[in-house]
Amino acid sequence: MAEFTVSLSKTSAKAAWGDNAKLSFVESGAVIHLPDDGVNERTIQQAARKLDGLGLPHVALTGEWSKEQQWAFALSFTRARNPASISWANNDDKAALEQEYAALLFTRQLVNDTPEDLSPETLAQRAADWLKSLGKENVSYTMTVGEELKEQGWVGIYNVGRGSERPPAMLVLDYNPTGNSDAAVDAVLVGKGITFDSGGYSIKSSEGMLDMKCDMGGAATVTGALGLAITQGIEKRVQLILCCAENLISGHAYKLGDVLTYKNGVTVEVVNTDAEGRLVLADGLMAATDTGAPLIIDAATLTGAAMVALGSDYHAVFSMDDSATQQMMDAANAENERFWRLPLEPFHADRCPSAFADTANSRPMKGGGGGGASNAAGFLSRFVKPEGWIHLDLAAAYHGGATAEMPVGATAKGIRSIARLLHNYSA
Repeated sequence: MAEFTVSLSKTSAKAAWGDNAKLSFVESGAVIHLPDDGVNERTIQQAARKLDGLGLPHVALTGEWSKEQQWAFALSFTRARNPASISWANNDDKAALEQEYAALLFTRQLVNDTPEDLSPETLAQRAADWLKSLGKENVSYTMTVGEELKEQGWVGIYNVGRGSERPPAMLVLDYNPTGNSDAAVDAVLVGKGITFDSGGYSIKSSEGMLDMKCDMGGAATVTGALGLAITQGIEKRVQLILCCAENLISGHAYKLGDVLTYKNGVTVEVVNTDAEGRLVLADGLMAATDTGAPLIIDAATLTGAAMVALGSDYHAVFSMDDSATQQMMDAANAENERFWRLPLEPFHADRCPSAFADTANSRPMKGGGGGGASNAAGFLSRFVKPEGWIHLDLAAAYHGGATAEMPVGATAKGIRSIARLLHNYSA
């Protein structure tokens, strides 16, 4: 059977295809018609969505495609269920695209999987197994599970996850290609891994709960980024910390009014059990800080406030280190991924006051009130050194419904930018 080919053209489609048609068909497949010499990302993405609607099992990109044009097509053509395969254009970008696409497929599959099949331990193990398959003997890891978390003082992950019959887990993975076990850690990636978020006793609505399998999107994104960096041959020592739990309701679940005492002595009053992501990330950020790494990136589908501010096209960037922020933005621009800086200043750490603890985990109102995304970042700043720390609130990680440009489900946006920053970061 002949391949279905997709090519680009700067000539207009024949009138029979309609006025200003961006997509036409020939005997061998389809032609996407571009208006000029630019990347024309949206035109390619919209055409890719239409082609995906045909249920094709495979397409081959032929003719002249830039790397970013091929990536735009892949982002939009790759559906959540039984995605079609893609043959890349035969040019110098092919090897790099194969590496990036493998990381995209892993990241999306992890996020799109049903929460029944992805317990906290399973999430941690699948991430570790995939990275081990890429990094071989350079990868080692430990996993702390259930009551061991409480014994070791990881109170955030433990308390958020103790309401589930499936125990919470903390993965600490070390990629060390240096051959020196005493080598300094160059960077740490921390991911929020809430495999299902009911909201706990601050329970979500049924509609609000429907897509909450995606609440481990931060863990998937940093895992995908590290996997990509490994396949690209990164020679730095990088650690990955995944904070994994199910936020469920039971007689053993944590409650509003509980006060948690973290390893660094900070006490936190729980005023919203649905502001659980920051509670688990606090543990991961303390562990990351202990390594002394000059770069710490945490990623999470953390707040609805970031989505209100940026929609589903941009990831929010928070940092009190201007140099680190600029390097993050430079990496994103180089990879044509959309990131946008939102405010974070020292006073944001005090925006969730408590009469019973050093801080509350939110403000006792829907969505945490005005500036909720900045206040969440301010909360996290209590648990990490500000120099070299970047917090990513992943507003563009998941689509609850298909759009004209993107399929339903996980996007894996951000993995390329984070991987690039791991390679290029300079303290």
